[in-house]
Amino acid sequence: MRIHSIEAIAIDIPLERNFGGSTYDVLKRSTVITRLRTDDGPDGLVYNGDNRAHGLEITSIITDELAPLIVGEDVFATERLWQRMFALSTTQRDRKLLLEAIACVDCAIWDVLGKASDRTVSALLGGYRGEVPLISIGGYYVEGKGADGIRAEMELYRDLGVAGCKFKVGGLSPEADAERVRIARVAAGPDFLLAVDANCGWTVADAVRFARLVEPYDIAWFEEPCHWYDDATMMAQVRRATSIPINAGQSEITSHAIRRLLAAGAVDYVNYDASEGGGVTDWRRAAALCATAGVAMTHHEESQIAQHLISAIPHGAYIECFGDPARDPVWHRMWTNRPPLVDGCMPLSPGAGFGIELDGDMISRFRTN
Repeated sequence: MRIHSIEAIAIDIPLERNFGGSTYDVLKRSTVITRLRTDDGPDGLVYNGDNRAHGLEITSIITDELAPLIVGEDVFATERLWQRMFALSTTQRDRKLLLEAIACVDCAIWDVLGKASDRTVSALLGGYRGEVPLISIGGYYVEGKGADGIRAEMELYRDLGVAGCKFKVGGLSPEADAERVRIARVAAGPDFLLAVDANCGWTVADAVRFARLVEPYDIAWFEEPCHWYDDATMMAQVRRATSIPINAGQSEITSHAIRRLLAAGAVDYVNYDASEGGGVTDWRRAAALCATAGVAMTHHEESQIAQHLISAIPHGAYIECFGDPARDPVWHRMWTNRPPLVDGCMPLSPGAGFGIELDGDMISRFRTN
């Protein structure tokens, strides 16, 4: 079965308000839809990522650079295809965009492999369980939100049926953010998972001060506590100073970088994102590294992909979504066959491959190429 053609579609959906964290703004929901056609078998259909500035560049890389390298090749030759695409990652180009483009194509290839064998991608990767706990990303800094807004947000997520919330911190002082977390914990209740995510917002001293303030609130993990430039060393220091587990990996684009975090003793969880780091093929290398190191895995966003990855392995823990419909119209409306939650868990999508079905009218309305 050979690859016949590849189509990449950039999607941009404006949002009604800013959903930013400590170090960034979010004014639209963006993604890339990839259709990979084979000459005598099933087609792949996936969507990947949330790059709000470079969707058109990613689609151009897919159609102009990656497709010519792999069209006509055996779709089952995943490692050879991946290495052929990765060979473009020279030092003089934007490697992050290239890896995002590779991820789109690689995930579409794995969708085809699942459909060709009538198995889910989860089954192809190990099939450890049929569902995985889902949490919502939240706690955004919104002007005028206040304590009542935090309480209402926690109620929204509980009503949605997710297992917990990953709450944004790192944009205020450690004391001010600790108070926001206290309000969230009281509002959510003791049976609701609550993690915190600083998005690389703090120094070691501020991260440690914050961690000690929120330790009484049963925090599941503290994600990306420290500034990017020496994050592995700094996170290791924070990890030694707190009882709260440390989570990182979403900012990395290769499994080699995950090895760096593990070697530094910086993490208890790794949330490497297959849509940022070259797709399923490289994600499973990172998963193997984490398994041998005894480190659990979560996944940054993209639950339409992540549900298959995290459910496939015994050290898989949680996947994520944006529970607020205003933050993610793709997850809430474009993904038309998203499985309903059961006791805080997302069952695997029905059907082979990734099993993704999308709203064609929304694609036509919001495509930018």
